[in-house]
Formats: sequence, C-alpha cells, structure tokens
Amino acid sequence: MSSKLSLIKLFHRLSFLLIVVFTLNNAYSQTPAATYPRIVGYFSVYHPIETLSSGTLTGNFGNVYTVSFPFGMHILKSDHFGVSFEVSPCIRTENNISKVSTVAFNPGALFRFTHGYTLVSRLAFESSGRFGFTPALIKILKKGKDCNLFTAVAFPARFGNSQTASYSSGLQLGVTF
Repeated sequence: MSSKLSLIKLFHRLSFLLIVVFTLNNAYSQTPAATYPRIVGYFSVYHPIETLSSGTLTGNFGNVYTVSFPFGMHILKSDHFGVSFEVSPCIRTENNISKVSTVAFNPGALFRFTHGYTLVSRLAFESSGRFGFTPALIKILKKGKDCNLFTAVAFPARFGNSQTASYSSGLQLGVTF
C-alpha cells in the first residue's frame, strides 16, 4: 500500500513541476529570422528531485545529495528540429564525502515548438556502466541579446550494471549562449 502512495506522491510532484513550467508565460519581441544550421552552447545545473527504484521512492535532499552540471551544444537544423550532445558530470555527497560519482554522455534529438518550448529525447550512457534515456521539456524563461535563461523538467530512466531500473524526476536551470 505504501508503494502505491509513493507512486501517487511522485505523480503529484511531477504534475506540479510540469504545471509550473507550462504556466511560465513570457512576451517576446520580434527577432530577425535565424540562419541554419546554427550551433548553440549551454551550461546548467540539474537537481534530481525524487527517484523510484525497487518500489522505493527516495528524495534527493535527505541522507544523500546529488547534483549534476550538464553542458553541451545543440546543432539547430531549423526552427523545429536539431540535435543535442551533452556531457553531465554528477557529484554525490554522502556521509560528508563528496565525489564525482558518474559522468553521463547524452546524445539526442530536439523538437522545438513555439513560445520557447523544446522537447528533448536523449539517450544516456553513464561512466558507471548504466544506460537509458532522458526525456526533458525545456522552456526559455528569458531571452537576451547574447544568451537565454532556461529551465527544464527531466525524467531520466536508467538500467544495467546489475542494478534495478530507476526512474527519476528533476529540475534544471541553465544558460544558452
């Protein structure tokens, strides 16, 4: 019964995050048409919120804290499509000891929509031997002359390396340039 409650709590929290991202509404001034292909770099901070593994829901802000620093580039082919290459070192703190626990390599496709939304479907290959996929919904919060501020909600799924499958949710904040 508690695993059902945990799944319900996870669903509620994920729903809340999606609502926050979708309700962010910004007015944009007209910008000149972009020329393609175009390369865009980015740097961000990613905080996992909760992870479901072996029927147990675990929060990130308890006995263990994990944070990642994804950086990469998007090769934009048009206003609607591009490809993404990301490297994401992950730092894990447990028992007052911090270390780089894994580095993830995440290639994927970008599906760009109006009003600053992008759906990213990435594969994931971790140096720890795990693999999987990471769908993410990105929203541009503030457009600038030389850079943009963005947020994303990601839902990583990881498998392999003789461990049970894990499903997570997390929040990302970053800058494109």
